[in-house]
Amino acid sequence: MRLLLATRNKHKMQEVSAILRVQGIDLVMTDEFPDLPDVVEDGETFEANAIKKAVTLARVAGMWTLADDSGLEIDALEGAPGVYSARYAGEPVSYEANNRKVLEQMERVTNRRARFRCVLALSDPVGSVRTVEGRCEGRIIGQPRGRHGFGYDPIFVPDGHARTFAEMDGAEKNRISHRAVALRAAWDAWAGILALAGAGQ
Repeated sequence: MRLLLATRNKHKMQEVSAILRVQGIDLVMTDEFPDLPDVVEDGETFEANAIKKAVTLARVAGMWTLADDSGLEIDALEGAPGVYSARYAGEPVSYEANNRKVLEQMERVTNRRARFRCVLALSDPVGSVRTVEGRCEGRIIGQPRGRHGFGYDPIFVPDGHARTFAEMDGAEKNRISHRAVALRAAWDAWAGILALAGAGQ
């Protein structure tokens, strides 16, 4: 079956494709459907944004749609950047600017605890939706390290590791990341649903 991934972010598409390699499921990006609307992510939670994207695009495209909203939560910043992770430093979106803003706010802060969260929402073409969540706990370091990954990867070290996400290759990161945890949970919960949907196409 064709499963619409509600993103125009090629980095995210690559991560999801690498993790969710399931026979019979063909992931397609929203770029393949030029008439699809851009969904404004104005929810106050990751779950609200993921559901809005999944349901809106599933109804317009008339196909099963998988959407996610994810971001970084830092305890010392009261959960920020949170749902504003992608545009934390403003427009235009800049990973370097976002990281710089976080590190400036974290100067002389001793509590470095943080986590990446990912909420996945799966919607059928009529808008019936279900969600799962994945988390990766860790800490914020003082300077960016590494050249892989994207977003806040250069400043985040997951628990149990000494390297940032950006210092890990894709295969290693995809075993432990918040998105990987969420996708494994999604497949455990939704494999039967997707199989039935595919059989009906």
